Amino acid sequence: MESKVSPQNSKTRIPPTKPTKDFLTHLEIYLAKRDGVDKLLKISRYATKIILASSVIPDTQRPLIDRLKSFESSVGISRKAFRLGKFVQDVNALRTTNFGSGYDLELVLCLIAYGGEGLYYFIEQFVWLGKAGLIDKKYLNKLQKMSAWCEFIGYFGSLSLKARELRKISEDERCLMASIELAEVRGIGCVEEMKKLRKLREKKLMKKLSTIQDLADGLMALADIRDGKGRLSAPLLVSSAGLLSALISTHKNWISC
Repeated sequence: MESKVSPQNSKTRIPPTKPTKDFLTHLEIYLAKRDGVDKLLKISRYATKIILASSVIPDTQRPLIDRLKSFESSVGISRKAFRLGKFVQDVNALRTTNFGSGYDLELVLCLIAYGGEGLYYFIEQFVWLGKAGLIDKKYLNKLQKMSAWCEFIGYFGSLSLKARELRKISEDERCLMASIELAEVRGIGCVEEMKKLRKLREKKLMKKLSTIQDLADGLMALADIRDGKGRLSAPLLVSSAGLLSALISTHKNWISC
């Protein structure tokens, strides 16, 4: 005979979450990752750019302004060094994508997303070599424009994929909630369904944050394409978008540790 549990018990009997890691151990793991250090540098860079763009420091403090500009520039070059070989992850992502099933919109979007991002990271290596002085600086403008276009195209594909994923997650969430409501009406235990719902909502939140991050990064890529012209390319707006992107990425990397 099927055992029955009251609806109240089905809501409360959720296994406790695992204890969190020690903070310093977690921090060590985080800093051991390339993306962890890169995002900390990104936060410091765009925080500095916001200070410079908002005119918080008066013009009378010219030495301090010059030092901040020098710091922001050097951090930007350092971040490009951290991207050496990063395009390989996009190459591997394309290799594992199944293109043998014929034409499919999702496959096309994967090609645009991973292909655009991969080309961006590949070209950024040469941009770094140009800024470091190994490549003639006369090629820098062309390389940076190519890099920005590839990045922008990649984010277009990535945002399209995430919009489709969010729709699917929302559908799964509705189906799961319907199952839970039906189980509660019948007085059947639904502990596993509650756990699945919690994980699904966490996944949905992270996907939304990732979408916001792509929008912010896409705005910065658009500003680079337009050479800083137009309302959407205002220094304070672009710097704020960069800081928002860095904070979201730092949060995602911290959780993944």
